[in-house]
Amino acid sequence: MIPGPKNLITDIPGLRVGNAQDETLKSGATVLTADKPFTASVHVMGGAPGTRETDMLAPDKSVEMIDALTLAGGSAYGLDACSGVVDGLRAENRGFRVGPAIIPLVPGAILIDLLNGGKKDWVTNPYRALGRAAYDNADTDFDLGTAGAGTGALTAMFKGGLGSASFQLENGVIVGALVATNPHGAVTTPDDRHFWAAHFEMNNEFGGLGPDPATGLGRSLDSRKMWAFKNLATEGRGNTTIAIVATNAALTKSQCQRLSIAAHDGIGRAIVPAHTPFDGDLVFALTTDEVTLENANRDLGEIGHAASLCLSRAIARSVYLATPTPNDILPCWRDGAP
Repeated sequence: MIPGPKNLITDIPGLRVGNAQDETLKSGATVLTADKPFTASVHVMGGAPGTRETDMLAPDKSVEMIDALTLAGGSAYGLDACSGVVDGLRAENRGFRVGPAIIPLVPGAILIDLLNGGKKDWVTNPYRALGRAAYDNADTDFDLGTAGAGTGALTAMFKGGLGSASFQLENGVIVGALVATNPHGAVTTPDDRHFWAAHFEMNNEFGGLGPDPATGLGRSLDSRKMWAFKNLATEGRGNTTIAIVATNAALTKSQCQRLSIAAHDGIGRAIVPAHTPFDGDLVFALTTDEVTLENANRDLGEIGHAASLCLSRAIARSVYLATPTPNDILPCWRDGAP
């Protein structure tokens, strides 16, 4: 496995990603779409998810293809970013046809960034406009770090962000991940310097410091300390890591669900603790259905492993590339790491 040319999920031909953000709001939206409808599924492992239209991604549901996936900040308000993406698709006459009607299908997921220091006193929900702007911005190149759905994201001790990574496999399959990292847990070991995902780093993509040499790691993480560090010890805060993994390998809907399950290992390897009752951890998985596999059930194991590694790397990259903005309540890793 080697990273793709861009080391982005858009190394998979036909995929495009768009971001939109409001720096005063300290929030934003990210959309992934494709040149044509695609097969997708989803798996949730966090205790507090926020989603739209994810039920139809179950293998037993009748919907075969969707048009886009949306990640957004804003908690329940952010689900309206999907409506903006629907508007953009409808303007291009894209969607599921029922007689003369056209219905764009856009599942989405949100993270909670309502307590991050941004101005939240809006009168009109801003997320529909952010979703439409993100769709209009969709391209093969896009920003990481403090961008899109990761604009206002926070981890336990540092700012979170938007991350992506890819792998090319020897059989021509490409796998990629896109993530908005806003977990209750930490992406760095207790020294606040080394990334948990360091074992999987490629080409110094998040600093090249290597793994923490200490042993017995993970025992000293204290969620009360995390909250106190953010001055949120009494009320807590919402969390969530929401992600998309993708491949060009031809997979069925049920195989996409298995891919999303395997990819969750990437969250567990890059964030400690992960999948807590406070997180809404969720992974979408999709295929552009371009590369036929000789044995899909056999090859799915390698594809799922590649997706989990891409997701771990994307999580670390999201924090490594975060940049400071006014009124931040947490430092960026680049500014705060010893």
